[in-house]
Amino acid sequence: MGTINVRGLGKAYKQYSNRWSRLIEWVLPFSGQRHNLKWVLNDLSFKVSPGEALGIIGVNGAGKSTLLKMITGTTRPTTGSVDISGNVAALLELGMGFHPDFTGRQNAIMAGQLLGFQVEEILSLMPEIEAFAEIGDYIDQPVRMYSSGMQMRLAFSVATARRPDVLIIDEALSVGDAYFQHKSFERIRQFRREGTTLLIVSHDKAAIQSICDRAILLNAGKLAMVGKPEEVMDYYNALLADHQNQNVKQELLSDGNIQTVSGTGEAVVDGIALLNESGAVIEVADVGQAVTLHVRVLVKEDIERLVLGYGIKDRLGQIVYGTNTDLKKQPLLNVKAGSVHEFFIKFPANFGIGNYSVQTALVSTDSHLVNNYEWRDLALVFNVVNIGKPHFAGCAWIDPAIEIVSK
Repeated sequence: MGTINVRGLGKAYKQYSNRWSRLIEWVLPFSGQRHNLKWVLNDLSFKVSPGEALGIIGVNGAGKSTLLKMITGTTRPTTGSVDISGNVAALLELGMGFHPDFTGRQNAIMAGQLLGFQVEEILSLMPEIEAFAEIGDYIDQPVRMYSSGMQMRLAFSVATARRPDVLIIDEALSVGDAYFQHKSFERIRQFRREGTTLLIVSHDKAAIQSICDRAILLNAGKLAMVGKPEEVMDYYNALLADHQNQNVKQELLSDGNIQTVSGTGEAVVDGIALLNESGAVIEVADVGQAVTLHVRVLVKEDIERLVLGYGIKDRLGQIVYGTNTDLKKQPLLNVKAGSVHEFFIKFPANFGIGNYSVQTALVSTDSHLVNNYEWRDLALVFNVVNIGKPHFAGCAWIDPAIEIVSK
């Protein structure tokens, strides 16, 4: 079983005011320091237990790729240490180590040796690698003829030809077609079920929340948050609009969940409830039942344009459905401070059995990145039960009419 233990990890690069300073420091090492240190990562500590899946998220430049390179040993840390037990497979920069003039087969053999395979072992695994990569006759063509998606297919197939104790994946899986992405993530899930420890960097919210047990958020080279994937992704989403000088706060709810609320505060959700056909507040809905989401908005300052958005999330925090009044061509214009606006959103609860939550957004356009007046996760939680429908699987009630023709 594999483990990863990161203690006090930091990475800094030397910055010189000019090229002569670098030369003088190199030629005359006792003449004094002529550089400043630029820290891209500073004092990171965390542990990944055997069989656990940890997601790493953060904006571009937060230090995610640098962290993975130090964990895999391709970059040396300035401070701290990394201890890994078990055999490790890493898929970092796309096709890293592939030689463009060698064939895919030759590169696969060399990459396999770097991963610790014996030549005989990698040769015995080649049929499986070829079958999983599905690049056909290109396996014997120079890699320079490959598309980025083909390189990713081959690199992933080699790295996962044998189940590793620890699997480390960067954003490489975001390249390529949807079919192979689904195929790759199914192999990752299979490895998880068999006990592989997983460390994954991705901007794919669904991937992080469906695969990982925990997530960490990197911000400006530091560990900003550690927690459940949904809680960390909610906080990350709030930070994306941080340039608006907004407030971001997290509150512990009575059910143990952490609610993230962010925004500049010109408008707020003053009340929210799920109603049945009679207008009564409900917490449990039947599959397919007609319901109304009632949202009450209080405006605190004059706003030229106000848009309400909402999203319904499943228990893993993945959006089942979401829209807003901008997309529905119903924005409110020139709303005044002190005014109250009630929204009645009617829809059938065509969801599978389970627990769902509602997130709300008060913005000026179809995105919270322009004007984020308020973004509220876990604004409402409700359950869906199946009282009278036939049994079905999944998160959506899409009842079919099946026609059978027998000949």
